Amino acid sequence: MAISKQKKQAIVSTFSDIVTGAESIVFVQFNKQTVANSNALRRKLRASDVGYKVGKKTLLKRVLSEQGYTGELPILDGEVAVAYSADPLAAAREVYEFQTANKGIVSIVGGVFEKGYKNQTEMLAIATIPPLQTLRGMFVNIINSPIQRFAIALDQIAKKNA
Repeated sequence: MAISKQKKQAIVSTFSDIVTGAESIVFVQFNKQTVANSNALRRKLRASDVGYKVGKKTLLKRVLSEQGYTGELPILDGEVAVAYSADPLAAAREVYEFQTANKGIVSIVGGVFEKGYKNQTEMLAIATIPPLQTLRGMFVNIINSPIQRFAIALDQIAKKNA
């Protein structure tokens, strides 16, 4: 069924608002998605403050071409939705978590990160970056490791001399 010109303009306007306000955008391909799966995905994304919008690819491409992103737009085959967030990692991470939990329903096909197009492999790498709290914990562990080893060595020397 054809979409009227006013409806197309409204969709383009919505996508323009999404693209200008988002730090990262993830192109999500969905196949054989039931209403229950779609609702579960939307709930999961909404809980993490990630938006999700389904629309025509031609209208999405029109909006993206006006933004002047670097790189090449990934191939968008099949049914494609857009997940977007003000947090640069949240959209990719949440879609990836849903993708791994529900094989074959949704998949990341690319996205926009730091004002440039990224392919599927690059977006999956971005999606697997740990959250900030985890990264801080890892950093503290790295800093603490030499101190801890030094304390163990001093303890062993003290036991040997005693």
